[in-house]
Amino acid sequence: MTWLPGGGERRWAIAIVLALAALAPLPLAGPRDDVLNFVFLVLLSITLAQSWNIVAGYAGQVNLGHAAFFGLGALLTRALWTSGAPVVLAMLAGALLATAFALLIGVAAFRLRGAYFAIGTLALGEILRTTVSNVLPEISTLPAASIASYRLAHRYYLALILAAVSVLAVAVLASSRLGLGMRAIREDEAAAEASGVGALGLKLIALALSTGLAGLAGGLFAYYHISYYPAHPFGPQWTFDALLMTFIGGVGTLHGPVLGAVLYVLLKEYLAVRWVDFHLLIFGALFIAIVLLLPGGLVQAAARARRLVTPAR
Repeated sequence: MTWLPGGGERRWAIAIVLALAALAPLPLAGPRDDVLNFVFLVLLSITLAQSWNIVAGYAGQVNLGHAAFFGLGALLTRALWTSGAPVVLAMLAGALLATAFALLIGVAAFRLRGAYFAIGTLALGEILRTTVSNVLPEISTLPAASIASYRLAHRYYLALILAAVSVLAVAVLASSRLGLGMRAIREDEAAAEASGVGALGLKLIALALSTGLAGLAGGLFAYYHISYYPAHPFGPQWTFDALLMTFIGGVGTLHGPVLGAVLYVLLKEYLAVRWVDFHLLIFGALFIAIVLLLPGGLVQAAARARRLVTPAR
């Protein structure tokens, strides 16, 4: 599943962070709001995809309830921020809530394996979505004073920082002993445990890191919107968006989710305008084709292309 050569994570991390740094002057250039919105969505998607990639790509645990942690981060961030708390502190609190909830249910959830774990986490996400939609108001809107002071550039820079943090976090994890242990669990959990790897502990660490980043992404999403639907961040589309982006780019790699996020958001925005009734069908077909033909995603396709153009020695 991993297509990076040794040491590749560090090189890719440097390249991606430099590319993100190059985007920093964009708001100062005075682009149209739709351009800034598009780049914001790409940056948010990078964080979301990287967060899902930690637990699924590195630890091999397919979490289909990822939206639950994205939604919890969004819910608490919105509540604290609209009550007057600084947005960064509100986002950190949302991330802590998502992580605490993940660890609370993680010990029981990891008793399930394979498809049973995936189905169990999907059920958890749907339970939270249904609960929130029934308990909380359907929509909330910022006060007039907050709307008047709304600045998209502030959200943009937060998204830029968060995308860089997510890439660096995955790069550090991938090159660490923890990352090596997670890869061993992904390949063969029984063999990893037999060789002395503490599978449950490593899976909980992966889950904590994954859900913490998802909570931060959810908090940024809540800060981004003026009119906010509390149940929306709990929707399964956030899980499947993260899954699609990661698989399109290359699951279990550092740069795969970044490539997947850029391509996915670009296609999504284009198809939603041109073929609004068929874009979900197109994405479904694209996902099936990638899983069958290129299970390593764009990263595998690039590796194959390099082998074709590089003469054998």
